Amino acid sequence: MDSSLPSLMDPATGLPLPADAIVRVLQITPKVHVYAIPPDSLPSLSSGYQASTWTSIPDNPIFTARLRVLETSTDSDNNSDSSNNNNNIKVDIILEHPTEGTLFAAAPYTTPAIVTPCSDSSRFFALRVQDPASKKKATLGIGFEERSEAFDFGVVLQESGKHLFPSQQQPSVPKRTEIKSGKEEEEKRDLGLKEGETITVNLGGTKFGRRVRAVSAAKEAAELQSGSGGDKPLNSFALAPPPSLNSFALPPPPGAGSGSGIAPPPNAREARAQKRLSAQQLGFDDGQFGEFA
Repeated sequence: MDSSLPSLMDPATGLPLPADAIVRVLQITPKVHVYAIPPDSLPSLSSGYQASTWTSIPDNPIFTARLRVLETSTDSDNNSDSSNNNNNIKVDIILEHPTEGTLFAAAPYTTPAIVTPCSDSSRFFALRVQDPASKKKATLGIGFEERSEAFDFGVVLQESGKHLFPSQQQPSVPKRTEIKSGKEEEEKRDLGLKEGETITVNLGGTKFGRRVRAVSAAKEAAELQSGSGGDKPLNSFALAPPPSLNSFALPPPPGAGSGSGIAPPPNAREARAQKRLSAQQLGFDDGQFGEFA
């Protein structure tokens, strides 16, 4: 490598980086407000940090900075502890002057506790910074102007944490064997009634209760009709059955007993003879004195 080229500087410490170091910019936010957290605004176990206690102070914010999240990686061959590749990668959260680029504060992201989201706003975080020279630590509040910027900041830290400390990022998930054993216990659980156990359901005052009472009344009436509801059967008071339909049948027409069942129609001669019937045959006569002759 040409020695005339300027060496990379660690923005968090101000010291030169190794020649094989690679620095990646994970996020840049041009304007982030920095707040001083008063001693009486320390987080509680129930609510955590609350940004409303910072913004209500007249002197806040104390600074408006540019935020950068930098990832620095070095070659594992030149590292003394090459068995763990995570030691070759570090992430720093840098707060610097928005125009001059001078360092205001730096927070090495060595544990998830370095950044704590506020409980009352998704745009505010508590950031634990560290002085590069004295190694003193302090907690500052930072606030993003846009929710999208705060969301991107959380995503960057989450993805970086997967490589830096995976054991702390992965939630405890029950194993398949534990889930399977739990399901087997639920299947083996006997929920049936033991011998002699009964269940009483009171449906009075509901439409289902009225329906049950109606069904029971109909059942009692059926038992009385069948003779099982008392000492004297109800059949003794029953009315006589109605007559059958055959008693109202009309008598058969004449000639129905013959072989053909239907009389043949008269021929033409018989029809003319019936037309020439005399008056006497039709029920008329000449009268006693012949007045109708």
